Amino acid sequence: MKKLLLIATLLFTCLSVHAELRLKYPTGDHMVLQQQAQAAVFGFATPGANITVTPSWDGQTYTAKADAKGHWTAYVPTPEASYKVYTVNVKGDGGNITIQDVLIGEVWMASGQSNMEMPIKGFDNCPVKGYNEIITQAPARDKIRMLYVRTVQADEPQEEVTNTDGWYGADPNSIPEMSAVGYFFARKLNEVLDIPVGVVAFARGGARVEGWLPKETVAAFGEDVSTEAVKQRMDMLRPYEMYNGMQVPLQGYTARGFIWYQGCSNVGHEDEFVPRMVELVRQWRSDWKDVGNKMPFYMVEITPYSNHNGTGAALRKAQHDVAKLVENCDIICTNDLVAPYEAANIHPCDKESVGNRLAYLALNRDYGFTRIACDAPEAVSLGKMQGFGGRPGARPGAGAGAAAPAMTRIEIVNCPHGLDRTEEIEGMEVCGPDGVWHKVDRIMYFRGSLIPMSQEVTDIREVRYGWADFMPGNIHSVEGLPLVPFWLKLEE
Repeated sequence: MKKLLLIATLLFTCLSVHAELRLKYPTGDHMVLQQQAQAAVFGFATPGANITVTPSWDGQTYTAKADAKGHWTAYVPTPEASYKVYTVNVKGDGGNITIQDVLIGEVWMASGQSNMEMPIKGFDNCPVKGYNEIITQAPARDKIRMLYVRTVQADEPQEEVTNTDGWYGADPNSIPEMSAVGYFFARKLNEVLDIPVGVVAFARGGARVEGWLPKETVAAFGEDVSTEAVKQRMDMLRPYEMYNGMQVPLQGYTARGFIWYQGCSNVGHEDEFVPRMVELVRQWRSDWKDVGNKMPFYMVEITPYSNHNGTGAALRKAQHDVAKLVENCDIICTNDLVAPYEAANIHPCDKESVGNRLAYLALNRDYGFTRIACDAPEAVSLGKMQGFGGRPGARPGAGAGAAAPAMTRIEIVNCPHGLDRTEEIEGMEVCGPDGVWHKVDRIMYFRGSLIPMSQEVTDIREVRYGWADFMPGNIHSVEGLPLVPFWLKLEE
């Protein structure tokens, strides 16, 4: 009996040790690995255990050793992207795991708040435009894959992802659960690149930028991070808890870059937002071992929304300021992507245009498709210019006439081929010395100069466009990119 007990004990001990080898998401079946990179494959084992990783594309063996906490990471060189399906074998610590159905392609991390979290199936009373048409397209299981991480908030950094169903490819059953912005971004990349695209989506509705920063960083910005102070806040508004619960476990999964849709919960604090968002980009790049601090980071401007207490436009400008301050960071404009009935809906239905515009940035900046327009027209200064021959509406050089008064002009950049309209202008207002705002009747555009015209204002001193919580605009470049909201004053 003693011998039997001893044997049973030894077997139990061996089985316990052998059971230590396991994978850590995003590593897992159906994953997409970044092409032509030293891609991270990671998991857990007994501390000190030696691990070998053998991918089927080259048959070579790569090694890793579990650290004192049992974490291990092996870096495997990946080939060019293709639709060829691979396996990756992991051995060590008495275990043997074969990761099935692995693709090599482009990987992007997608995060932020509810407009990134929002799935194709939408939220209650908040649909995604074209739901049935989207999910009934031809299955794209080997073209678009996503790892969708649901909300986890934690006081301390977590070791692994716990609230996910793992990787899945795009088909009518899975697409409804995918982040809508992440899905459309991936779909457009796949359409142009014709290679697999994987998205790791992890967002939290209502999250402030501080929720995605480490605790010590938030404290350095002067926030009270005591447990008592943090727990008094609504879950979604708590600092550092999303970083600990959702970002930390994903750190280091090899990716091309980040897409980010967040800012609504920071409205009213635009001065604080800029330095904190700049630090977030730096921190996240560091977490992904980006030594040069240059991983692409593409943001989405918060959309018009009527309940921002008059400060929504200032936060949008702050987002654009961040994009200008940080290298290899950019932002898409969304001022034209809402309908009047969506004024009180913080989750507008047109997510396809958002994903596509993010993809235009990536395709132009990171994949060499320079003919794809990605820079929205921007107003940079307000000045005076001589009128055009004294005839209202005349084009420059249209003929002689009585001298005309100087006209107010807006200098526009990123608009080499002009604008898409001159009349039926929405979202643009002007005022004269009296400070009373009036709607613009029409505009002219010539060689980088936009001239606003109004029957009520002859001496225009200020111009604003989309500068309100909810003031959608309808001016675009010829390529279809929207004019960025602005408020400019004439320099005396």
